[in-house]
Amino acid sequence: MNKKKEAAGDAALKTISEPALKRLPLYHQYLKKVHSTGMQDISCTRIAEELNLTPILVRKDIAYTSIQGKPKTGYSVEALITAIEDFLGWKNTNEALLVGAGNLGNALLGYRQFNEYGLSIIAAFDSDKAKVGTTVHGKKVFDIDRFENITQRLKIKIGIITVSADSAQEVSDMMVRSGITAILNFTPVKISVPDGVTVQQVNLASSIAILIRSIE
Repeated sequence: MNKKKEAAGDAALKTISEPALKRLPLYHQYLKKVHSTGMQDISCTRIAEELNLTPILVRKDIAYTSIQGKPKTGYSVEALITAIEDFLGWKNTNEALLVGAGNLGNALLGYRQFNEYGLSIIAAFDSDKAKVGTTVHGKKVFDIDRFENITQRLKIKIGIITVSADSAQEVSDMMVRSGITAILNFTPVKISVPDGVTVQQVNLASSIAILIRSIE
């Protein structure tokens, strides 16, 4: 991708709404499914019906990718999949560092699908000396004291937090000091970060509570 296209993509990502940004991966998942059945073309109406959305909303979301549809037939399924992947940057590899090599952290280190979404966790960090120096799913676990140095040396911008709740803010502060500008937080704590740092909260406790409540 040339610099002009990269700049255009960055600008589009900054202007797209968060709900629209979250819907694009849903479209991608559905499109991959129908593509596996041999479907060649698809309309916004078909996507909307399958995902319980409106055709206008789907059309607006897809328009961010700049793909052009065809009269009567809609979009090429394969081309639309590629357009969404390009727009979301999934074909570029973004390296990340994980802090907290416990059960959840280890599971994430072995989650291969991250690579499909343009994310590569290259190493983990922990304060537990028994874990330091070990290798989990091919990823080295370093002492937490080395986090700032390694992050700055490798110019990593994405951090993943899987520590205990009482350590979440401290780890977040360390990440920000190190130059991390995007954080995926798997703890139940709402961390505080300065302007310019993006946090995505993955609250497993809340999700489980909603699921259990729904079956009572």
